[in-house]
Amino acid sequence: MLTFENTEIAFGSKTNGDLRRAYILFRLVGNPRLVRFGKWFTDFCFRCRIPIRGMVKKTIFKQFCGGETIKECDRTIAQLGEFGIGTILDYSVEGKTSEADFDSTVNEIIDTIHRAANDTHVPFAVFKVTGIGRFGVLESANDGEESLNEQQRSDLKIISDRIQHICEAAHDAQVPLFIDAEETWIQNTVDTIVLNMMRLYNREKAIVYNTVQMYRHDRLEFVRTHLAIAKDENFHYGIKLVRGAYMEKERERALEKGYDSPIQPNKATCDADFNAAVELILENISHAALCSGSHNEDSAHVLINAMQKLELEKSDKRIWCAQLLGMSDHISYNLAYAGYNVAKYVPYGPVKEVMPYLIRRANENTSVAGQTSRELSLLIRERNRRKLAR
Repeated sequence: MLTFENTEIAFGSKTNGDLRRAYILFRLVGNPRLVRFGKWFTDFCFRCRIPIRGMVKKTIFKQFCGGETIKECDRTIAQLGEFGIGTILDYSVEGKTSEADFDSTVNEIIDTIHRAANDTHVPFAVFKVTGIGRFGVLESANDGEESLNEQQRSDLKIISDRIQHICEAAHDAQVPLFIDAEETWIQNTVDTIVLNMMRLYNREKAIVYNTVQMYRHDRLEFVRTHLAIAKDENFHYGIKLVRGAYMEKERERALEKGYDSPIQPNKATCDADFNAAVELILENISHAALCSGSHNEDSAHVLINAMQKLELEKSDKRIWCAQLLGMSDHISYNLAYAGYNVAKYVPYGPVKEVMPYLIRRANENTSVAGQTSRELSLLIRERNRRKLAR
């Protein structure tokens, strides 16, 4: 049985300095007060033009990001590739609101598609819809286009056209494309557009993948429904399964606005639905393609066991696992060493503009029970192993 306890494999690509930096960072992000202070401090420094860019780039940026440009990510792509792990270039600039910025982001995403074309070390491209269109437009359309006025319809069409432009580029380059999940109050809009993109571009194989957040209690049924649509209409259902990134925000909004929370009642039900969705897709893999985006060891075992039961090859290109750069290396590297398809999300972008992403990542590590302590325990074990080996 595959185990994720082998730290020599997990951290084989890391120098002692890398381990020391990671240890310090995970100690820091395990403290909610320090994370809150860090957000305030970096915002203050950037506003006041205090030169902290170099310090940030050598620490938290280096841990979780590949570089400031696609070219700067080449080293990370090569390092991961040496260990059989692919790179998913993720342009992680957030908070843009102008149409010019949105168009610029579209061009950047298409550049990542071109970088991925014909490179086995870059198996996917990815983008967020909120990176190329105004949140308010997506929110207005969430209950259906029927309620939109003429201007809103025009604005929504611009966003839809941008998405289609990206999907068409991915199809032409034959680069599978993940479209990331969003908050519930805009996700219906995203789901509708993405399903239409699948109808257009997933006829021969899965090019367009929707991302489904299984911390929502309605998502297992959603997966069943959309898989059935794909089978009925004869296109391939591309899906990336994740647990999700907006849980606390979702609960707070539901409480504030007085509607039932969309979030699972507890972690056990979330895990059960995630694992059930993995098994469902694998059982229908002739009509689908799956990326299991999980930092959960049990879910990795569920995927492995289901593949073995269904006699699916480890190297089946319809089935991938993915984790974030700088996290859960014990899962990524041990899976890749065993012959499974694995990729890392590699965020990139100018340091200042990627800071919102980095702060959000630090907050998520703080809020997920056991995540930081698990990372720390593995780092300590590997550092001790190296000391004894000397």
